[in-house]
Amino acid sequence: MTISTADFKNGKAIMIEGKPCVIIEFQHVKPGKGGAFVRTKFRDIRSGRVNDMTFRSGEKFEEIRMETKEMQYLYNDGEDYHFMDTSDYSQLALAADVVGDTAKWLKENDTVALQYAGTELIGVEAPMFVELEVAETEPGFKGDTVQGGTKPATMETGAVVQVPMFVNSGDVLKIDTRDARYITRV
Repeated sequence: MTISTADFKNGKAIMIEGKPCVIIEFQHVKPGKGGAFVRTKFRDIRSGRVNDMTFRSGEKFEEIRMETKEMQYLYNDGEDYHFMDTSDYSQLALAADVVGDTAKWLKENDTVALQYAGTELIGVEAPMFVELEVAETEPGFKGDTVQGGTKPATMETGAVVQVPMFVNSGDVLKIDTRDARYITRV
């Protein structure tokens, strides 16, 4: 299926110069003189590089079908991360470089989304909010309040999050995985 520059949306996957790419952002520009054009920032799915390119308005591209598949994270054996499809119980092992930074939010038995562009796996997406136990942090002192400063806390998965002073080791916290932000104690 082909689409034109008028159909561009953030997150849409298209073929650019024979390479599968995902549009990060775009801007339609209508100068006073000459024809309209579209400035586009996109990420090459295979290499991960982010590029900028300008296209004439109305130019056509081949669209790549994007799919998301829910899977359950099982375990990490030191090299690979293992996932299970809960519908047919088939398992999939992914290398650490494919999982990337998402690994610091993965806890056994959590449900994650694997994103595919056509048949090619492009990434693993953690849940928006996770509940993790604080493995290590500086102790809080009497008089520390919610309005006080923050301190770093290492979570059970190895992620480091800035938390309020009253949080102690062993507390279970709700964390926003999009920006590694403390939400609340659970």
